[in-house]
Amino acid sequence: MERIYIFTRFERFWHWTQALLVISMMITGFEIHGSYSLFGFAKAHQIHTIAAWALIILWVFAIFWHFITGEWRQYLPTMKDADKVIRHYAWGIFLGEEHPFVVTRARKHNPLQAQAYLAVKLLINPILWISGLLYLYYNELAALGQHLDLATIALIHTIGAFMMLAFFVAHVYLITTGHTVTAHLKAMITGWEDGEGAHLAKRDQ
Repeated sequence: MERIYIFTRFERFWHWTQALLVISMMITGFEIHGSYSLFGFAKAHQIHTIAAWALIILWVFAIFWHFITGEWRQYLPTMKDADKVIRHYAWGIFLGEEHPFVVTRARKHNPLQAQAYLAVKLLINPILWISGLLYLYYNELAALGQHLDLATIALIHTIGAFMMLAFFVAHVYLITTGHTVTAHLKAMITGWEDGEGAHLAKRDQ
């Protein structure tokens, strides 16, 4: 069986650490919001804050890594073959058709993935980051004469949280859409794409 090395060690560390932190923040965040009671408000707030700072630090390192390695190019938006990818996800996948996009080291994400990940980095993350910090340091800002509306900050942060939740659900679903149900998951664990995906990638490189 042919194999191709797609995801580096740092990419896998960054991906799974980010996933763990995002999941913990969603669980504690919705508890803070009053949706349910699991840890208790004080503990949920503490976990949420620690996870938030850990995620911000991780983002900073990831941004630095993407720029020094040139991997930021993976997220450049393109509409090339986007219609074919949309058609595949809409009905081609249910007919057993092959995915029209071929994963390579130079292009790991199909057009829809690249645009979705770019939206996360340039829209969803900044919304959560900025509104979260404003919420966390609201009292300090008020003491400095910055009278922001706390309800508006909380609303914006909640909107960002639901956007991240929507991305998370779609992301988990798309994990199962490889040439086998577990192919994408295995690739993100081991770094290696194997089977049909690797064969097509090597053929087209």
